[in-house]
Amino acid sequence: MREINLIVIHCSATPNGRWVSTLDIDQWHAARGFKRRGDWRARQNAQLGAIGYHFVVYTNGAIATGRHLAEVGAHVYGNNRSSIGICVAGTDKFTRAQWGSLAALVDRLRQEFPGARITGHRDLSPDKDNDGLVEPWEWLKTCPGFDVAAWQRADMLPPPAGVLEEDPA
Repeated sequence: MREINLIVIHCSATPNGRWVSTLDIDQWHAARGFKRRGDWRARQNAQLGAIGYHFVVYTNGAIATGRHLAEVGAHVYGNNRSSIGICVAGTDKFTRAQWGSLAALVDRLRQEFPGARITGHRDLSPDKDNDGLVEPWEWLKTCPGFDVAAWQRADMLPPPAGVLEEDPA
């Protein structure tokens, strides 16, 4: 197993509540030139030739695997070798099921990789003014559409503005 010191949360940057599958993401990543080695595909998810994430959290809360945990991801430039990538379907509002599954997954990964820092993709942008903080004006991406550090400080409870109200029908 490779050394993991970072768990990075992403969003699919698709309309909130829209179903997005690992196959969809695989096609997007293939179009960007991402590729998985055949030996990894033979070990896990042979049908996924390009997906860069290790996990995808669907709108119904189901968690799908992408790359094998021991496989280097393709989800955050400069940090792939020692990180795990989690993508939550949507942009900035997620179902309660997604929030619950994301929290459970992060808890599980924390136990498996106790020294790993949990962060959002946007928080790995360069600190352009060298003040020790990556501020919104410095973000290269806005992914995910929520503050991962604040979410962790709130015991991984969903921020009220980040909950997608589901159709009761």
